[in-house]
Amino acid sequence: MRVSVSHKDGNSPETMVLEAQTSKSSFEIKPSVISPVEYFLAGTIACSTTDMVMMPQKQGFKISDIEISGDVVRNETPPRKFNEIHLTYSFNSNSDDLTARRWVLSTLETYCSTINTVRGVSKITFSIIHNGNTIADRDEIMSGESNSPLSSDGSDIPDIGGACEA
Repeated sequence: MRVSVSHKDGNSPETMVLEAQTSKSSFEIKPSVISPVEYFLAGTIACSTTDMVMMPQKQGFKISDIEISGDVVRNETPPRKFNEIHLTYSFNSNSDDLTARRWVLSTLETYCSTINTVRGVSKITFSIIHNGNTIADRDEIMSGESNSPLSSDGSDIPDIGGACEA
């Protein structure tokens, strides 16, 4: 994967325009509108959302009304890294609560590469609202990194075909 960012215009945070170029597309970043840190959190949530759409579909379930929100506590002084990340998963599905919880744990602990990149550096907690009922409230994922909780070579992990693989 390769991404490049170039400065297009403006010399202050209020006027600066950057352009991000990926192998598939490009987009503008205006730090006065959406900060790079907000893009980072949005990308992390989008990665997990992709998993949450793909997993139920691959298993023959239907998921709807999915919304994932994130709250971050950062250092007050540089480097202002993420100390804590809390993600709230709210969705409806035709699965039971245990299956819904497994989907969330799978994205958090296995599939979502962005979450697993900050794992071990940031405390990650989650809440789940499934079919209108809170089934997890500020639960914490296993600490530390995980390359594969199921096998050392990843052969036991099913391919869900998520968009975050590229």
